Amino acid sequence: MVGLRRSAWVALVALYLSSRVLAQQPNDGEIERRVDGLLKQMTVEEKAGQLTQFTGVKPPILDQVKQGQVGSLLNVYGAEEANAAQRIAVEQSRLKIPLILGYDVIHGYRTIFPVPLASASSFDPALIEQSERVAAKEATAAGVKWVFAPMVDIARDPRWGRIVEGSGEDPYLGSIVAAARVRGFQGANIADPQSVVASTKHYVAYGAAEGGRDYNTVDISGQLLREVYLPPFYAAVQAGTGTLMSAFNDLNGVPATANHHTLTEILRDEWKFDGFVVSDYNAIKELIAHGVAGDGPEAAFKAIEAGVDMNMADGLYLSSIPQLVQSGKLPMSVLDEAVRRILRVKFRAGLFEHPYADPAREKTDILTAENLQASRRMAQESVVLLKNQNNLLPLGKSIKTLAVIGPMADDKATQLGSWAGQGQAKDAVTPLEGIRSQAAKAQIFFSEGVTLASLAPRVETSSITAAPAPSSATGAPGVSVTRGPTSIEDAVNAAKKADAVILFLGEPAGMTGEASSRATLDLPGKQQELLEAVAAVGKPLALVLESGRPLDIRWANHSDHVPAILQAWYLGTEAGNAIADILFGDVSPSARLPFSWPQFIGQIPVYYNHKSTGRPTSDDRWHTGYQYESMEPLFPFGYGLTYTSFKYSNLRVVTPNVSPVGTVRVTADVQNTGSRTGTEVVQLYVHDRVAPTSRPVRELKGFSRLTLAPGESKAVEFSVSVKDLGSYDPQMAWVVPAGTYDVWIAPNAIEGVQGTFEVGEK
Repeated sequence: MVGLRRSAWVALVALYLSSRVLAQQPNDGEIERRVDGLLKQMTVEEKAGQLTQFTGVKPPILDQVKQGQVGSLLNVYGAEEANAAQRIAVEQSRLKIPLILGYDVIHGYRTIFPVPLASASSFDPALIEQSERVAAKEATAAGVKWVFAPMVDIARDPRWGRIVEGSGEDPYLGSIVAAARVRGFQGANIADPQSVVASTKHYVAYGAAEGGRDYNTVDISGQLLREVYLPPFYAAVQAGTGTLMSAFNDLNGVPATANHHTLTEILRDEWKFDGFVVSDYNAIKELIAHGVAGDGPEAAFKAIEAGVDMNMADGLYLSSIPQLVQSGKLPMSVLDEAVRRILRVKFRAGLFEHPYADPAREKTDILTAENLQASRRMAQESVVLLKNQNNLLPLGKSIKTLAVIGPMADDKATQLGSWAGQGQAKDAVTPLEGIRSQAAKAQIFFSEGVTLASLAPRVETSSITAAPAPSSATGAPGVSVTRGPTSIEDAVNAAKKADAVILFLGEPAGMTGEASSRATLDLPGKQQELLEAVAAVGKPLALVLESGRPLDIRWANHSDHVPAILQAWYLGTEAGNAIADILFGDVSPSARLPFSWPQFIGQIPVYYNHKSTGRPTSDDRWHTGYQYESMEPLFPFGYGLTYTSFKYSNLRVVTPNVSPVGTVRVTADVQNTGSRTGTEVVQLYVHDRVAPTSRPVRELKGFSRLTLAPGESKAVEFSVSVKDLGSYDPQMAWVVPAGTYDVWIAPNAIEGVQGTFEVGEK
């Protein structure tokens, strides 16, 4: 091993230890026998304890752990603290059952990746999976074995703050991304010391909340539930997710946390899911507020009877279940099945054989150079180029003077976004810092222009602390940065001095995420005023948006106002470097919108896979639409530009007539018609012309990332099983109607080359 790099040596040791752990892992039959053995020894109180999760490690909670009254702890992280809590369970409790320690690892543990909506924009499931492997490695190094992710809720209303945590509006894309995230978190085996148990959330239809108001009522048809909101959860179950989390909302009058139809009839009976379900925070107690339970014991009964196995935070299972069993209201068989599911996952996760974290890994596996590089690459693939008039971007690195303006440009905490785990603002690279490192010889004039501090942003982790802004005007060696005071006038003056302007606007991170719904999509504060004032200077201007949802940028998108617009989201620890990579052309943008970008709030919900209605849009007055306003989005689903251009041609349906059990094959030529190498996200859409129920005008059924050199052309082929082209009939039976189908190979949901194929009778 002479000369072997330390990182390689550490990796070899980790691989060796992982192989030992997996070699000791019991098989399924042995797991079930051991679960049965434990169940026979457990008291009712200990069974209720296994179904209970509390938060933190205060002494009263640790005393309950010792008594066998806690099965899981939330927000316990760091190997030392995690092992101390685990030691009480494994060495001091009667039955020595280990805890499963959970934490919200939404887009990274300490190395923060782009928010989920951003990484979904990459349309790159392999890279997303790799990103979650990094998150799992860091989380387990800190003693966390269970993560409350991925969030796979479909969202068609950008007013809802939690749109930032999901994959957008489309069930096909959402399903592909959901499976990739589960595979990334759990790896080949969740017993691996570098794998975590995923908790796919929020089951189900949370993203359909009325008015985009978090926690609000959901009332949708069975067909909509099954065709739009359930598919990503099914994909996660098929990918092996160990657990699911029930949602806060009610669904058609029945709260998700007490919904026997979704939790048992669909999840267990139809899908054969044998992991466990955890409630969301205090969600069982909230059944009282929903008005379906009169008190705590009734709420606990309704939740466990419906299929919620673990009670997060409120303690109602622990206080109520023994009484419910003693009274005969709760059958012991129902309690035992819930306990069985939790113990099964603990055995599968290797917790009985190896309950403790290796403290050495906190020094070798967290915030490494490799992890940061993975974060930077994911961020590069997450930036969507919305507009690039006259090829303003990329900027030349030889530019002499540059104005960097806006409240997001040098705000470290904002780069991390909401739910940023153990991310530290001090680790984040701001856009100003990234630009400074790329434009090595430029004089940079910086002004925030406006401040957003009065909006009192909230960020859902106490670990994010803002770093102080630099007090000097110095940057990297040879780089001059002039930092002006905060006012629109000073921002205008900075713009006047520069050859080009980059303006960073958007939302503070605390304006997105949970409990962060908005009634408008306007730029918060005085940012619109700043935008118009800077644009009036007349210098080449690129607008970079940092947000967790689409904003109202109709003014900016006007042909005469802002020539270039980038949607950068919240890109994580390496945000500034990735943005600079895009701005200066080291990387050509390749991301695509995972939702339809509304022109104005009155259009919401606006989504590409809508129905045509009986009176589709036409030149005739009597059609669906608005008076005096368009019903079309500002940018369609799947839209995004690169620094080159592509041409689609020669669509060929290889299987023009296909049987109901066959495979549809479609191909088209895609050519890079520009002067730079670029990556195109080629998309496949299908429409069933006649079906038992009305069908969307298009449905995404495939996509592929294709990198082409200038002038290069390739044939892109898609294969889709006919059984996946079906829909639910009025009786909720899955059918694949015979007849004509339209098909497009396209750059987004409204363009493309088109053909047809026929599906035969059975």
